[in-house]
Amino acid sequence: MPPRPSHAPPRGPWALLAAIVGGLWGLAAAQSLPDPAFPVVRPAFVDHVCEAGDPPVARTEAERARFAMRARYRAFLPAFFARVGERPDDVLLMPVDGVRVAQVADTWGAPRGGGRRHEGQDLFAPRGTPVRSATAGFVYRIDDLSLGGLSVTIVGEGGRRYYYTHFDAVPDDLVEGQRVGVDTVIGFVGDSGNAAGTPPHLHLGVYDGSPEDPCAWVAIDPLPLLVDRP
Repeated sequence: MPPRPSHAPPRGPWALLAAIVGGLWGLAAAQSLPDPAFPVVRPAFVDHVCEAGDPPVARTEAERARFAMRARYRAFLPAFFARVGERPDDVLLMPVDGVRVAQVADTWGAPRGGGRRHEGQDLFAPRGTPVRSATAGFVYRIDDLSLGGLSVTIVGEGGRRYYYTHFDAVPDDLVEGQRVGVDTVIGFVGDSGNAAGTPPHLHLGVYDGSPEDPCAWVAIDPLPLLVDRP
């Protein structure tokens, strides 16, 4: 298993543009636009701007950093929407090697600390087990500021977002903006973030936009969509 890498620098002309924009925002820009080798298929999103809304109140420095990260990435989201089709995938391939859907204990909506509800499913496996993308899509974000620790977020068809977290490591060659398929390894099972000290597992979250705001993050239960890999 590869060691946990530092974030790879953006590559290519679009990534350079992202870095320039980030510089204007006073950032050490890690964000990257989707691979320009893939064409725009939904031009309505080319000029779309995600409304910022009211920022949440940060109670800690960790929350302040996390909320700032989300705001930075939000500006890049329409560029990803523009390069995926209209209809979300009907099924998700089990992302964790060696795990079957029948083994998943349904924890959708279970209570969590701080009055939260569980917005996803936990897929348990030994530490270091490879995790593959459940869908085709683009790597939107690789970060270690999320509540779940080391995380990868992928934008798939329909602009649906797939949030994979608690990773122990991600591959050195995985970069933001990259196109991935269902065989692409995007990380390795761990217990990072707020899963520290629990049995290693992958948290899989799935988020749609809303009719009023395609950039919203509305959680949906991934379990009914999951199917075993062949």
